[in-house]
Amino acid sequence: MRVGTLAALVLIAAAGSVVEDSGSTWAAVYLSQSLGAPLSLAAFGFVALTGAQFVGRLVGDRVVDRFGQRAVARSGGALVALGMGLALAFPTVPGTIAGFAAAGLGIATLVPAAMHGADELPGLRPGTGLAVVSWLMRIGFLLSPPLVGLVADHASLRAGLLVVPVAGLVVVLASQVLDTRRAGRA
Repeated sequence: MRVGTLAALVLIAAAGSVVEDSGSTWAAVYLSQSLGAPLSLAAFGFVALTGAQFVGRLVGDRVVDRFGQRAVARSGGALVALGMGLALAFPTVPGTIAGFAAAGLGIATLVPAAMHGADELPGLRPGTGLAVVSWLMRIGFLLSPPLVGLVADHASLRAGLLVVPVAGLVVVLASQVLDTRRAGRA
């Protein structure tokens, strides 16, 4: 079952990468070209995502200690799916910026959780699971831009950005492999 657990951890980390890359690669393009936001305002999609991710990383350890990695990852995945899902269903400039902020907050603890889980997999030498997840999560960074672009070319950028809420749903499903222990109860 170690391979299945490792695969789920890779999915969690790759989903976080897809969301992060979608914000950095496509947020400003979507806001300016699809929603007509001025370029000075369109940049705030990326700023909202990374700012919220930064805040999430600052408080993430305390939240994980209190609720456990699984609960935090599930909540984060749901926040990504709901936030960007609503932003894409009801496209407005403020709503989309808020959707990217929700996505950034939702993914804040995902990559660290996946790496931590991989590094503690029983039966693997220390660092082996971590190396596998670290390398394979880059699939999200590599495939996300061309996938979104391909869908955008054939449908719309709005349709291409559906990869973000889908990534959130993947996290909700894959987070079953994460630890439920809380600090002080381990």
